[in-house]
Amino acid sequence: MEMLHIRWQRLLIDGATCPRCASTEEELERACALLEQVFAPLGIGVVLEKEILSCEAFRKDPLQSNAIFLNGRPLEEWLEASRGASPCCDVCGPVACRTVEADGRVYEVIPAELIVKAAFLAVSASLSGCSHHGSSCCSLG
Repeated sequence: MEMLHIRWQRLLIDGATCPRCASTEEELERACALLEQVFAPLGIGVVLEKEILSCEAFRKDPLQSNAIFLNGRPLEEWLEASRGASPCCDVCGPVACRTVEADGRVYEVIPAELIVKAAFLAVSASLSGCSHHGSSCCSLG
């Protein structure tokens, strides 16, 4: 069975996370439920792993929090998007947290629609045997 592996990591302190990550988690759950329905008839499973980012890892690189990886690659790569940063909340402290810029919009919360779009691109690349979205091996020319 073909599998779509989705890994999400976020800062979690004493069971609490920031509103940005909490909302992204809800969007991720919504996206995975939809993806499971769509991919099941095609024999494709969806595996969601939620990882806790330690305070130490967060202090070293706060942009690792609220990161989503599909089949090992960041969501931003699948969408040809970029990551950025903006101030967050008390849980995260004075550091800026991850944002995603896609199609001219900046997202603090990653919406289900972007996750689903990236998932379709990841599955398409996997089924075609290409793991390098955007490179010449994936082009039809």
